[in-house]
Amino acid sequence: MSDSKALHLIIRRVADWSIWSFFTEVRVIGGEDVPRDGPLIVTATHHNMMIDPAILSSSFPHRRVLHYWSKASLFANPVLRWILYSSGNIPVDRKSKDRQILFRGTFDALARGDAVALFPEGTSYTEPRIMQVKDGAAWAALEYTKWAAENGVKGPAVKIIPAAIVYTNKSKYRSSVIMKFGEPISMDEYKEQFFSGLEGAPRAAVKRLTRAIERELVEATVNAPDWNTLYSARMARDLLWEDERSIDLDEFITISQTLVDLFSTTDATPHFSTVRRHLLGYYSLLQSTNLTNSVLSSLPLPPTLSPSHPTPLPSRLLTLSILIRDTLAALIRLPFFLFPLLLHAPVYIMGRIGARLVEHEEETQAQNKAVFGLLSCMMIYPATFWALWAMFWYTGTGALVAAFIVWAFAYYHTRLINDIYMNLKRVIAAWRVLVGVWAPRRWELSLSALSQYTTPLVPPENPWIDKSRTNSSSTSDTPRSVPTQFSDEPPVKFARRRRPSSRRIMRHLLRARGEAVKALAGFFATLEESGDAKAVNASIHLAERFGWVEEIPPTSSDNSVNDEASPDVKGYRQAREVIAFLRARGAKVATLDRQIEGDWVSALSSEEEGTAGDSDKGEDEDVVWVPSGSGLKHEDD
Repeated sequence: MSDSKALHLIIRRVADWSIWSFFTEVRVIGGEDVPRDGPLIVTATHHNMMIDPAILSSSFPHRRVLHYWSKASLFANPVLRWILYSSGNIPVDRKSKDRQILFRGTFDALARGDAVALFPEGTSYTEPRIMQVKDGAAWAALEYTKWAAENGVKGPAVKIIPAAIVYTNKSKYRSSVIMKFGEPISMDEYKEQFFSGLEGAPRAAVKRLTRAIERELVEATVNAPDWNTLYSARMARDLLWEDERSIDLDEFITISQTLVDLFSTTDATPHFSTVRRHLLGYYSLLQSTNLTNSVLSSLPLPPTLSPSHPTPLPSRLLTLSILIRDTLAALIRLPFFLFPLLLHAPVYIMGRIGARLVEHEEETQAQNKAVFGLLSCMMIYPATFWALWAMFWYTGTGALVAAFIVWAFAYYHTRLINDIYMNLKRVIAAWRVLVGVWAPRRWELSLSALSQYTTPLVPPENPWIDKSRTNSSSTSDTPRSVPTQFSDEPPVKFARRRRPSSRRIMRHLLRARGEAVKALAGFFATLEESGDAKAVNASIHLAERFGWVEEIPPTSSDNSVNDEASPDVKGYRQAREVIAFLRARGAKVATLDRQIEGDWVSALSSEEEGTAGDSDKGEDEDVVWVPSGSGLKHEDD
């Protein structure tokens, strides 16, 4: 066995580089609660394939080495055994029914004071909430506690460390990651029951511990009862915080869960369904066009470019030339950046190809982007080094200079890619919008053709999720007034949707944005006018912090439920308190109705929408530019 863990350190260093280059930031919360030494079992969420263990190992507090489970049969070959041990793996004999044999490798690692990392959900998946937490981690912790007591193992007792890995957008390049650690879970509360000789007591103790793990993971993640609720909350968050990087990552999970809870309150306002329909329609159109609200809200489109603005042609051409100038400035803004960008072009191309291979599996896209990009870098960097070294006649000094130049290009590219990437996205989006709003109205998609783009795509169900577990746990922290029976939903069909032409859909997108903003502004205005008596749903842990919890009276059908389950409860918060909470964290609630000043928005009435294209009268009158400071224009103003 190798105690040096040399391969693990190498793999972790490669993971450091990959995570640093793919994500903008990995924010660690609660790392101070993780012990520096002593046996640990880390139970992490698993929603992004290989990216999850890479982030967990790369950003784990105190740089402790994490050991992962591997099949015991793989350790039979001496060479492979050394590789597995050196990379931090430990054997698990899954065929054994004796847990002392099953967890022998885990016991040895914990007895040395090492940390073992597990993913108790059992598989990586994309769902709107945590769907299952299995008992393996609880069994391992309690069986080790029993084994240590029987064998006189000295030292600190094992603790379970819940670790929630939350992505702001898990498949998006240059997004961010939050890794939040829960309070360490001690075995003291469970070992007495587990050690007792009563029939069924060990399993009952394991179930209690599993519920505690699940509760910690749920409280540290974002959980919605269904996709529509999650998408509505995401769209509302993007409208309230136009700059996607303006939300404090320390507050990201709490803000997102607050909005999920708010949009799971179906009776929040009389027109709730209309508000959600507008948010979902806009969200879906953004999906279909590969645009974001953050990009649209920052477009450099002056009012003189509006097709309805009464501006003389020379002035319009001058303004257009300014936009062209800004475009060229963005492309050549940093001349030194151009060569690193070209150098890394194959990395982006291969990453895009890798993502398309698994376009139906969101949890695999980031993995493929990172792996394909890493393999490309492993070919590009050595080739560039040898080419540069050849220019220096293969001298020793030339090798150092070539290596430094390659490193400088890689470092410079990663440090500046955020601003350059966003600028390019804005310029491209600006031209797409310009083409869309200047195109003849007859090119616009009909409402029937548009319908396929106004329903958000939903990921397919994961066949490895045990549906019988998803609602059986009493620790579910989802608001109880919302149905959570996913098994009753019709099967989802996930088909690739061709991106529509900008000239055909851009007017619809801008119209949908204006409608979503007005609907959301009206939604919050109605909530504020409702007074202190109006309550909205809240997750239990948020209700305990900001609101109140009420116990649900049991029904006759509840008598057959597990007697050890805690009473069913519902959480609530005052609507005004929720709005104040969002405002205090930067939400632009008060300026929502003025948020689209300076944008091109729809001024069509419902009658005009129904007769679009019937006549040439007012062909370009459906999209108007609202000058900054004039407020949102309505047709009847």
